[in-house]
Amino acid sequence: MDTHTPTHTEALGPRPEPSGPDLRHHGDAEVRDDGSALVDLAVNVRADTPPAWLREHVAASLGQLAAYPDGRAARAAVAARHGLPVERVLLTAGAAEAFVLLARALKVRRPVVVHPQFTEPEAALRDAGHTVGRVLLRAADGFRLDPAAVPEDADLVVVGNPTNPTSVLHPAGVLASLARPGRTLVVDEAFMDAVPGEREALAGRTDVPGLVVLRSLTKTWGLAGLRIGYVLADPETVGELERAQPLWPVSTPALAAAEVCVAPRALAEAAHAAHRIAADRERLVAGLADFAGAGLRVVAPPEGPFVLLRVPDGAAVRHRLRELGYAVRRGDTFPGLGGEWLRLAVRDRATTEGFLRALERAVAVPGPA
Repeated sequence: MDTHTPTHTEALGPRPEPSGPDLRHHGDAEVRDDGSALVDLAVNVRADTPPAWLREHVAASLGQLAAYPDGRAARAAVAARHGLPVERVLLTAGAAEAFVLLARALKVRRPVVVHPQFTEPEAALRDAGHTVGRVLLRAADGFRLDPAAVPEDADLVVVGNPTNPTSVLHPAGVLASLARPGRTLVVDEAFMDAVPGEREALAGRTDVPGLVVLRSLTKTWGLAGLRIGYVLADPETVGELERAQPLWPVSTPALAAAEVCVAPRALAEAAHAAHRIAADRERLVAGLADFAGAGLRVVAPPEGPFVLLRVPDGAAVRHRLRELGYAVRRGDTFPGLGGEWLRLAVRDRATTEGFLRALERAVAVPGPA
């Protein structure tokens, strides 16, 4: 029997264009067209990527374009990176394709998505005709997950870690406790390689029943335009998802990128970048603390390459920031958030200092006319 209160769960009907937040809005919309010249704090792709060595490796693969893609080497490389047999790995055209495959291929009756989080999982489930339940985490709890908030009869649970947009890193034990017989537990770890030591990661675990881990290579390596990610799951689930894929779903250049991005050299570079991001994030959060008097609050402690903040009249502040040359991610398209929420990508010291100066002007309350 479901005893959870309406403040935690919300049943939704399967309709193509749901009322409420726009699930199809993403950060790249902030920097298209008239936003192309803005300093981009809206998209969570690591700055100054892809690095030259990765561009050169991808470019070298173009000589193989006459042949159909062969994903065996890349799949084996990903499996080795996580200490898994290849039967537990599926390469995908970014994590977004994985969400579509899960929604279409798995036979589920009551899928639940933990929000606020990346909205594509719910959008994909809706498009596949599912009725979706929401577990809405609360700002008052620091957007921390209480496993008891997830309905016992949910047979598909989707949660991000670290979660976009809250930057909350849930303990691995808390997420693993959501596993149940007959339940698929999907953990989106698209930003986990930006966490020093990848602490709290579930990738590579085989002792959690029904676990499906999604990884993306687009964020850390600046490959959003190439579309490459992967699924880690039990062989039966991988087989179901693979049967739902079209032939040759991942291009030869994307396969080349996947293989080299999980090699020891790349992993070492990513680990170094994770520590640099943590230092840059600490600097950003310290600067944002100076705005506490204006009512600005940061969701703490942030653990991803972005921070979520709440600021009075957030929509107006976001528009003023655009006028001052900075694009930030609006929060009101995430279920559970409203217009007062903004997400900021972590950037280098100079960019952060420039942004903080702009923010000081954007939050200043105009005097009487």
